[in-house]
Amino acid sequence: MRTAVYGGSFNPIHRGHVHILGEFMERLALDRALLVPAGVPPHKQAPDLAPGEHRAAMCRLAAKALPGRQVEVSAVELDRPGQSFTSDTLARLNELYPGDQLFLLMGEDMFLTVDRWHEAEKILRRAVLCAAPRSPQGLERLKEKARRLEALGARCAVESIPFWDISSTQVRELARQGAELSALVPEGVAEYIRQHEIYGRRQP
Repeated sequence: MRTAVYGGSFNPIHRGHVHILGEFMERLALDRALLVPAGVPPHKQAPDLAPGEHRAAMCRLAAKALPGRQVEVSAVELDRPGQSFTSDTLARLNELYPGDQLFLLMGEDMFLTVDRWHEAEKILRRAVLCAAPRSPQGLERLKEKARRLEALGARCAVESIPFWDISSTQVRELARQGAELSALVPEGVAEYIRQHEIYGRRQP
């Protein structure tokens, strides 16, 4: 089975994430996707990180925005103590899904630095590295980086997917202001944030 692995803080997951995932599943003919909320992200400071159970619940709600697709939420990083290293996550997913070919989805910044990550050689070996641009010049940068990674033995898939300018930071700030969020996150996620007051005051 061809399985997408889409990790991140998902704090919260938003329509841009869902858009990217749907496009990759279509373009690469992927059979299944695993959304993997990070436990303790090694690449960023996250002082306002929502509890893992809330982020996982929002991912499950967001999966409903891709009807007809097999999208599951994996707690593999939330269940593991300490920092969430991608090499460890892929090793565990190889154990859980031994017959699957893994496709690791990432944004432009991540793709451009992946060869400097913890145990990068294991990441390059265990999954196809998939990226889409987040800037006007991003596509060419990604293609050049893919050539360098492939020279190291990596398998890469760079797709020119239209970028939606939405960020989790933006969603959190609007939630704190009590603003309407349904244009930025799937409706179920907006309602969950409102009901549980994940990032502050209730929406009107």
